[in-house]
Amino acid sequence: MKYLHINSPLIESLSIGNNLRGNVWLKVDAMQPCGSFKARGIGYACQKYVENGAKALVSSSGGNAGLAVAYSGRRLNIPVTVVVPKTTKKRAIDLIGAEGASVIVTGEDWSEAHAHATELSKEGAKYIHPFDDPKIWQGHASVIDEILNAGLKPDVVVLSVGGGGLLCGVVEGLKRNGCGDVPILAVETIGADSFSTACLAKEHIGIDKITSIATSLGAKKIAKRAFQLIDEHEIVNHTVTDKEAIDGCFRLLDDHRIMVEPACGASLAAVANGCDFLREKLNIVVIVCGGVGVTMNQLEEWRQHVT
Repeated sequence: MKYLHINSPLIESLSIGNNLRGNVWLKVDAMQPCGSFKARGIGYACQKYVENGAKALVSSSGGNAGLAVAYSGRRLNIPVTVVVPKTTKKRAIDLIGAEGASVIVTGEDWSEAHAHATELSKEGAKYIHPFDDPKIWQGHASVIDEILNAGLKPDVVVLSVGGGGLLCGVVEGLKRNGCGDVPILAVETIGADSFSTACLAKEHIGIDKITSIATSLGAKKIAKRAFQLIDEHEIVNHTVTDKEAIDGCFRLLDDHRIMVEPACGASLAAVANGCDFLREKLNIVVIVCGGVGVTMNQLEEWRQHVT
């Protein structure tokens, strides 16, 4: 099976996390063809569903997942419809359209877009969930395969959590490679902290509203499987402010000339700020998950308005 994603760069950063004792490694999935890690799991799921007879695909997304489905559909030569909420940036909508997909803008948040996409799927298209699908997790697990194949076993993996798809995939990747002892630092922004909320409550609950600018983390409730993993794997939840996430974006841009969304900047901020959990770790791997719903002007505007 020829995958739709690429083997992304794994680079050492001497600047991000320079106040930590360990080595910081960046797995730069921002370099995926559709601009984010979503190419892995969603690309894999789309391929499998098309192999099983799907003739059209439909997705709901605040941007990155929809773009991954649109990209996959173009590569697989199959029609795609993507439903996005009204909060989605014009840049993300334009990129989805450029891949040849039909874009429908409806709903105040992702959950409303999801409901509309689910209805559309009843007309015959296969619905591709942005994060809650075992096939997606299996595809995301490839990021760990690549890190280990490069000869690096992490002492901790740092990643951002939205709905929990990447988290589920990374845990699967660690377990299938005999690395179930490697902990994960799961990072969110305050205002999109559905995983942290569930962890603290010890109950699979969500948040009422997304108030963070990191809209790519905007699932009000994480996948059930992601919640179950709390009892199966060492996962430490961590939150940062919107300002810290934006600072993380600028740090990556200044130091490595790579632009990402605040949803990705959150993980970078946890490392750059020297999160206590990371202080004794020797090899710290950060999944630079990427994101396309941002421009330089947007980052500058956010930086001026957040406190």
